[in-house]
Amino acid sequence: MSKVIGIDLGTTNSCVSVMENGEPIIIPNSEGGRTTPSVVAFTKDGERIVGEAARRQQAVNPDRTILSIKRDMGSDRRIRIDGKAYTPQEISAMILQKLRRDAESYLGGTVTRAVITVPAYFTDAQRQATKDAGRIAGLEVLRIINEPTSAAFAYGLDHGQSQKILVYDLGGGTFDVSLIEIGDGVIEVLATSGDNHLGGDDFDERLVDYIVKEYRQSEKVDLRKDTAALLRVREAAEKAKRELSSQLKADIVLPFLTQDKNGTHHLEIAITRACFDELTHDLVDRTCGPVNQVMNDAGLTMKDLSQVLLVGGSTRIPAVQEMVRRLTGKTPAKTLNPDECVAMGAALQGEKLSAGSGTGMTVSSAAKDVILMDVTPLSLSIETLGGISTKIIDRNTTIPARHSQIFTTAAPFQTSVDIKVLQGERHFARDNKLIGNFRLSGIRRAMAGVPQIEVTFEIDVNGIVKVTAKDLGTGNQQAITISSTSNMSEEEIRRAMDDAKAYEAWDRERKEAVEARNTAESLCFETEQALHKDKTCDKEQKRIIKDQLSALKKALGRTKPDSITKEQAEELTRLSSQLRESAASLHPEP
Repeated sequence: MSKVIGIDLGTTNSCVSVMENGEPIIIPNSEGGRTTPSVVAFTKDGERIVGEAARRQQAVNPDRTILSIKRDMGSDRRIRIDGKAYTPQEISAMILQKLRRDAESYLGGTVTRAVITVPAYFTDAQRQATKDAGRIAGLEVLRIINEPTSAAFAYGLDHGQSQKILVYDLGGGTFDVSLIEIGDGVIEVLATSGDNHLGGDDFDERLVDYIVKEYRQSEKVDLRKDTAALLRVREAAEKAKRELSSQLKADIVLPFLTQDKNGTHHLEIAITRACFDELTHDLVDRTCGPVNQVMNDAGLTMKDLSQVLLVGGSTRIPAVQEMVRRLTGKTPAKTLNPDECVAMGAALQGEKLSAGSGTGMTVSSAAKDVILMDVTPLSLSIETLGGISTKIIDRNTTIPARHSQIFTTAAPFQTSVDIKVLQGERHFARDNKLIGNFRLSGIRRAMAGVPQIEVTFEIDVNGIVKVTAKDLGTGNQQAITISSTSNMSEEEIRRAMDDAKAYEAWDRERKEAVEARNTAESLCFETEQALHKDKTCDKEQKRIIKDQLSALKKALGRTKPDSITKEQAEELTRLSSQLRESAASLHPEP
């Protein structure tokens, strides 16, 4: 039986690993590199090239070169080349095929099985698409596991003590953060969050925008109208970004970049680290939200962390490392190569799966004894009477998971019910994402509330969802496996999380407004009592206090506890502050 390889199928670069002598090792590609660019190109002669060779020729063949296809996984995008439409799965399969061939060359035998990693916030559609890409590439995908979890799996085997680790994974196209607990042979994901549209590509694009803007001002030439020139700028920007991780300045020199009626134009510009940090500070700051989210979800503080683990090439950016250190109060660990640890963890998981499959393969004691426990990133629910979204499985529930709940009919003599499966964190069904629906028929006729309908949600180890509804009276049941076409898109998940956060902020704002009103009412009562008892305050001061008290009472009269606005609350706070300051001079008799 062939060995199982671990594959980190990345947005910018991919990596493959395998277990040898009980340790995960990185398999070099045919060019000798330890990572392979996730780039596919089609030459004008019809040849298909993948990896470093594809990246090298993109400047002269931009329209037939495909980059960052991972961001389109699970979508209906098609790439048309020579009259044929390729899906993201097919393009990804080409990358996986090269990784498989390189592994076969290294191992000297056929490779047919793999564990492939995905971002923690990949949707069901994207996970399914990744599995399909593996199948197209001739691989049996034994498991899809989350990238931060995979990194922690590789990291956790070297440390026997119990610890809580924050895995901060900023790759080429996605950002994930997971809170992992390691101890007693168990790696458990406590919470996970992230942003599926944030990564090193976005940092590159900021540099490109800056260079294009500066060039237009100095040379009066718009590089965005010259595709080949723009690609050279993008390559140079990525190189400069890497240089700025270890240097304070990077010089970009591109001779004969473009030409127009005025002749040939060259480009020469210096980028300082300070300039780069200024251009990208908001991207770095965007990662703070998910970090705080996972800590809140787990009910922990930064002081509870044992380690912070950096994963992904973009974590080499000094501003990112400094932000993580400042936010967590911990110096991030750098014991693992951020480009390679995800693939290494996948290889370890692959060996563990091989050991339990009855293949007769040996497995290292470290991998054999560790149990990996992942979580689902969003809550799953069904729609119930009144449009309520009733949760069956909460987000951050350990998977695999199986939860059941009993429901009943809402109308007399119903013989069927529609089961609407939802994903998201909102209270009403209309505000969440409908990811599947089906009808349960053959329910025994009875008065409303009599039939008992058991709804069961199951999530497997790959995060794939199956929902079953069963009439306990008749035994009739119906089920649905949420397919890739019915699951949430990346943009929809981001929107769902943003909506939940927006409404969280709205609730908090409303609570503060009600508290401002309550405070104002209490102040009015206390001031009236103090005015009545004070015998020393002069008439002018009393007049001022009474005028301010009257103004505050009038403002209170214009508000209602259940509908006070932010502006009204701000006015009450302002008037209360004035009255409190004036009333401080009152000295009621004891």
